[in-house]
Amino acid sequence: MSPGTRAAVISGRMLPELVRVADVDPDLLLTGFVHGEPDEPALDRRLAEAEVLLTGWGCPPLDAEALGRMPRLRAVVHAAGSVKHHVTEACWERGLLVSSAAAANAVPVAEYTLAAILFANKRVLESAHAYRAARAPIDPLRRYPTVGNYHRTIGIVGASLIGRRVMELLRPFDLRVLVHDPYADPGELTALGGEACALDELLRRSDVVSLHAPALPQTRHLLDAARLALMPDGATLVNTARGSLVDTVALTEELVAGRLHAVLDHTEPEVLPAGSPLFNLPNVLLTPHVAGSLGGELDRLAATAVEELERYALGLDFRYAVDRGRLAYSA
Repeated sequence: MSPGTRAAVISGRMLPELVRVADVDPDLLLTGFVHGEPDEPALDRRLAEAEVLLTGWGCPPLDAEALGRMPRLRAVVHAAGSVKHHVTEACWERGLLVSSAAAANAVPVAEYTLAAILFANKRVLESAHAYRAARAPIDPLRRYPTVGNYHRTIGIVGASLIGRRVMELLRPFDLRVLVHDPYADPGELTALGGEACALDELLRRSDVVSLHAPALPQTRHLLDAARLALMPDGATLVNTARGSLVDTVALTEELVAGRLHAVLDHTEPEVLPAGSPLFNLPNVLLTPHVAGSLGGELDRLAATAVEELERYALGLDFRYAVDRGRLAYSA
């Protein structure tokens, strides 16, 4: 992992737990696997002895050359979400066991999404702007006669780990939940409290649409101009997934016109141009990729990884094993 990841994730609070369950040198941080690293003989010896890699953000690809230096390697435990950036076909061909803390990272993203949904239906952002502009009493009953969360319809696009967690968090509220996921079992979605739905129908019926699909070639601009036009006037789009799922130009037109609202933690490009009108619109909340694990939430990632290491040491299956077959249509 990168030095910044090590400092953030393997904190002083979690390092004793890591040392407790694993035979690890707490001072060793590996940032690459290529020849030419400093102190190469010592590094070669360490790699040759390694049975498990604890990885994080910034891990380079585990290709055939890298694996050739680790003949005893049996498992990769990733203290973050997606493993697509470093777990290669060579890893699966070797038969490595792979675990990910994606389920742990799903928790804060789902919490952010829940807050965004409830605030969107209550028109919190819009009323705050109006109050700031007026600096005087405003009449919310007159301004927002139809707002609120009672019997509103929420559309979840993608029954991913995060999408399912959002559905769980929505259960206590008087909300209807529609779900679109071409790979999910409709019966399972019903058990989770949602109604399986075609994407276009979901867009037409939802007061809030929340995106939880992966960034894949087939999901690029999943919400293009035509699909955004299906959303009802005043509906809100929440994107905590990836910016590439939405046509930014088409969304900007809808938001500038004031027809739609948006809560965007991801955009395309990831940082919008300084002149983008989305920074100043009263119907848009832009956040700089903060929905995922930050601060103390990073301890949850480390704790999950340490628990997986302990399960491996005890000869138990990983609780959060990565399914190679699902990687083609997951994050």
